[in-house]
Amino acid sequence: MASKRSKRGPSDEGVVARVSNSEIVKQGKRAASDAAFVTKKLLRSTGKAAWIAGITFLILFVPLIVEMDREQQLNELELQQSSLLGTPPPSQ
Repeated sequence: MASKRSKRGPSDEGVVARVSNSEIVKQGKRAASDAAFVTKKLLRSTGKAAWIAGITFLILFVPLIVEMDREQQLNELELQQSSLLGTPPPSQ
């Protein structure tokens, strides 16, 4: 069974053209374009802020973490040496 298709007449194409060229459609397109532009700028600046925060974290806190790790290793080494030598472990 063949499906029925409606055929557009010349007056239908004129209606579509008039609606798509109407001022309200142009304003809607402009608003959508402006919204997309603002969203793109917001995402870009948010990404930059996240990058700056990440780099700041690395610069400020990673050396502290490494230093604490080094201190913990030295404490463990002292405990191992003291147990090998038979001396009481250092008080902490």
